[in-house]
Amino acid sequence: MTNDYSEYLIYRQWMSCALDLAQIAGDADEVPVGAVIIDSSGSLIAQGENRKERDNDPTAHAEMIAIRVAAQKLRTWRLNQCTLYVTLEPCPMCAGAIVQARIGLLVYGVDDPKTGAIRTVTNIPDSAASNHRLRVIGGILESSCRQQLQAWFANRRHISH
Repeated sequence: MTNDYSEYLIYRQWMSCALDLAQIAGDADEVPVGAVIIDSSGSLIAQGENRKERDNDPTAHAEMIAIRVAAQKLRTWRLNQCTLYVTLEPCPMCAGAIVQARIGLLVYGVDDPKTGAIRTVTNIPDSAASNHRLRVIGGILESSCRQQLQAWFANRRHISH
């Protein structure tokens, strides 16, 4: 087994955890997005799922919640030894927070064609506005992440008609 393959298995494992959190959000009538943060030893240190509706907070995205928890737990805002896993490509707000937190590696599931700010619509990490070079891996459990989001939105459209 190669190191690349074992890393890929780890990426899938943690993305599965993020998908479970996304399901919790979706079941609570939130857009189903989940995020986990893993430290350099491979331990889960923070997690979050979308909570905008429940908390009446426009910043309560899964990534933002996980970053806040991780920074408090580690007692530093510099999360450069951490990996953030999130089911959907981060929006501009979350991409900015990821850069500000100096996340070491971002792993995400599916591109966001409307607000994706990592690679799809815009590229905040590689822009002149970024003072941190973020490593990014996209497409981990992409079809599962996409299917979860599409099913949730299809259900919302069905309910509203």
